[in-house]
Amino acid sequence: MAKVLGIEGSPRRGGNSDLLLDKFLEGAKSSGNTVEKIYACGLKIAPCDETNVCFKTGACRIKDDMVDVYKKLLDADHLVISTPTFFMGVPAQLKCMIDRCQALWAKRFILKEPLRDDEKERYGYLIATAGLNKAEAFIGTKQTIKSLFHVLGLKYKDELLIGGVDAKGDINKDKDALDKVFSLGKGIS
Repeated sequence: MAKVLGIEGSPRRGGNSDLLLDKFLEGAKSSGNTVEKIYACGLKIAPCDETNVCFKTGACRIKDDMVDVYKKLLDADHLVISTPTFFMGVPAQLKCMIDRCQALWAKRFILKEPLRDDEKERYGYLIATAGLNKAEAFIGTKQTIKSLFHVLGLKYKDELLIGGVDAKGDINKDKDALDKVFSLGKGIS
């Protein structure tokens, strides 16, 4: 079966995007997949310092928790990012992690080196919540995540965008969303 990596982007543990990610991973695990979850807010990741050393080496010069994250990102067959939407984008903790993937971009697109040894098709999923209940609330979040998936060589497989949830635990009132996200995870093979 597949390796599924879930990244929680919220600084609030046990919030709506966290609960949705748990349901997704529960569904993926029920299909026999190996699952792992990491919290962006629990990582010690410095922001990109734009020295562009990675343009020559394909690796980031900063040695922090991102070293392990790079390995997890590249080892995963499927990546699911679950995040709230803050000011039409992803929270700072998740954005910092994404920005540090500049090193992978440099390796792939400047140095023309493969990120992995195999050509296996890999997929990315987005789960996003927002207090604002309008489709345009997710435009920035979607573009950021799509860009990350492109850099990682992942195909943007599916998404679940849920507006109108703001208070911690609001998502528990939406059984349909919880069922959908479980099914989305369960569909991974």
